[in-house]
Amino acid sequence: MVSTDVWAPTDPLGEALHLLRMNGAYYCRSELTAPWGLLLPPTRNHLWFHVVAAGSALLQTDGGQPIELAPGQLALVPHGEGHTVRSAPGADVVDVRDLTFEAASPRYEVLRHGGGGAASTLICGAVRFDHPAADHLVTTLPQTIHVEVGNFPQYDWMHSTLAFMADEARQLRPGGEEVISRLGDIVVIQAIRSWIETAPAARTGWLCAFRDPQIGSALGLIHREPARAWTVAALAAELSISRSAFAARFTRLVGEPVMQYLTRWRMHLAADALQRERVTAAELAHRFGYRSEAAFARAFKRVIGTPPGSVKARPTEEGDRYIDGF
Repeated sequence: MVSTDVWAPTDPLGEALHLLRMNGAYYCRSELTAPWGLLLPPTRNHLWFHVVAAGSALLQTDGGQPIELAPGQLALVPHGEGHTVRSAPGADVVDVRDLTFEAASPRYEVLRHGGGGAASTLICGAVRFDHPAADHLVTTLPQTIHVEVGNFPQYDWMHSTLAFMADEARQLRPGGEEVISRLGDIVVIQAIRSWIETAPAARTGWLCAFRDPQIGSALGLIHREPARAWTVAALAAELSISRSAFAARFTRLVGEPVMQYLTRWRMHLAADALQRERVTAAELAHRFGYRSEAAFARAFKRVIGTPPGSVKARPTEEGDRYIDGF
């Protein structure tokens, strides 16, 4: 079925970003006074972001280089790695799990901590990507992404977004949590987009394949119409190139054969549906174009590693606010 989303981008790479459905699991306003240091534990399947609203901060992942953050700057830790945020090099750190937070709402907390010196305010959040496209994209991202908004005039609007986010965090008016979560989604996506546009590493692998006119179009077709009875020949015909040339180019750019990619994409969509919907394996077999439930189940176990029946529904949003390891 062709997507009916009239707002969906028409370029393949923009379409991949459009698919990144985020679930804001946790947000915190940290009011800190020097010297201070926070240790954030690894959080499986989550991306952390840190926005400096006032003052400064020094962020470092295990084995990574320190990143100095000034007001209006943000950093992402895409792979949920453990990391530290502190006032200055050498400042002692405290595991955030040992600190007391003030609960402003079910998913928004306030932290006040430090030694009484110079003040800094941070807005921190952990988000989870809920769409299978995220699995491909997040693996391509570096250990950290640092966005210095002030250095790019074209990002003036993003600077305003960060300022608005900081203002909402200070006051937390009615509906403020929802506003902050929406703004958090925006700054995370835009930070990833800025990295894609400027980083040499974004010109290789899966992201590079999206930039290729032909293979990018093929990926878009697969993502929009996963249930269609695609074959290598059918996709090549859509692109008006030979079957052999298309197959070789797809494997070289994407890193796996096109039909293997199609099957994996379908199975990740199916796993997502099992977690989100009241749906049976038989219904999913029909949805993704399999002739029998048994054939679908075999493909699912081969790709996902478990039978469809073993996939459990995700917790409700209320229960999902607790992050693994946090």
